Amino acid sequence: MKVNRSTDGTLVGGWETQAVTVSTTEAISSGGESTFDWIDVRSEARAKAGLTRRVRPRQADSTDLDLASNDYLGLAKDKRVAGAAAAATLKWGAGSTGSRLVTGSTELHAELEYELANFCGAQSALVFSSGYAANLGAVTALTGPGTAIVADQHIHASLIDGTRLSKADVVVADHCNVGKVRHALETRGKRRAIVVTDSVFSVDGDIAPLGELHEACRATGAALVVDDAHGLGVVGPGGRGAVAEAGIIKAPDVITTLTLSKSLGAQGGAVLGPSRVIKHLIDTARTFIFDTGLAPSSAAAALAAIKILREEPDRPERALTVAHELSNRLKEAGFQVSTPTAAVVSVRAPGPEQAFRWAESCRTNGVIVGCFRPPSVPDQISRLRLTARADLTEADIERAVRVIRECAASAGVESRPR
Repeated sequence: MKVNRSTDGTLVGGWETQAVTVSTTEAISSGGESTFDWIDVRSEARAKAGLTRRVRPRQADSTDLDLASNDYLGLAKDKRVAGAAAAATLKWGAGSTGSRLVTGSTELHAELEYELANFCGAQSALVFSSGYAANLGAVTALTGPGTAIVADQHIHASLIDGTRLSKADVVVADHCNVGKVRHALETRGKRRAIVVTDSVFSVDGDIAPLGELHEACRATGAALVVDDAHGLGVVGPGGRGAVAEAGIIKAPDVITTLTLSKSLGAQGGAVLGPSRVIKHLIDTARTFIFDTGLAPSSAAAALAAIKILREEPDRPERALTVAHELSNRLKEAGFQVSTPTAAVVSVRAPGPEQAFRWAESCRTNGVIVGCFRPPSVPDQISRLRLTARADLTEADIERAVRVIRECAASAGVESRPR
């Protein structure tokens, strides 16, 4: 099975670590100021490779056009969503005050779990403090030593970390290769097994063959765990997600994980599935048992967003329309661009340095885009990642395409217009 490696000995988005540009066997320090000298060596290597990252605080009054956030439906600043969060804060307080099993569960959490399950069509749901925690909790609680995990090569880092923490035997299958998944399941022996995949993959925005994967699982007695973070709110009937669109949301052997921080404009995560699985997670998922519960404000915001999604079912279609408009116009401008299946649009760059310069130039000119570089990308290809939003106007789309096109040349990125 093909496995990707990082370039600096640190696990970021890939499956394995391997020091390529620096040594992982730096001499043992004698202590004092030299204890962390190895960090300086690796930082310098990352800088030379164009892989340095920066934390950039946002400004509330910014006039920049944001094509980097995951606010697909434009609900994060919707007054109904923000107002619900503010009201919940005044009623319940700024935080949840404890873990979900102690004092961290409120009426809002129970209502949110009911609404999530009802909206998506699942039997039951469990809310976590983040999508990352939901993925770690689900994967580790459903596996363990002696079990088998078959995982798509391009799954999110949180799922990768879950497989590592599980201590299960892991097979990494080539991206969206159902044949490899089926073979791994058929040759695993009598071990309990799960297949782990994203629904919509976060880098290129392509979608997994969920129906075929479920058939392979059902034929071999395995469970299917699907991270639908980028599907909820954009894909499926009324934005109910890719798992619902595949018709397997109610299947007794399918588990769905979600994040509330993308289409719902809030924060937090959830696991959806059969009631007995959810009860099992309450008893065994460490990221549920030992983590502080989701803040009531975030639960209230997500509830308000679900209500809006029910009342305004055209929002998901609008997000998809914007994604296709961005993709088509950038293709016409001569760039290598993905064909979106959800709200993610990927624009390839020649290398990490060009991608960084391209993104920086766009930012300077008022358009914020995502910059994905190794080792965060599973295929080691650098790109700009654009996220479409339902609230973008025709003028926004034109502005984005113009700036991306004009900034390409200064970043050393060539285009071949049609």
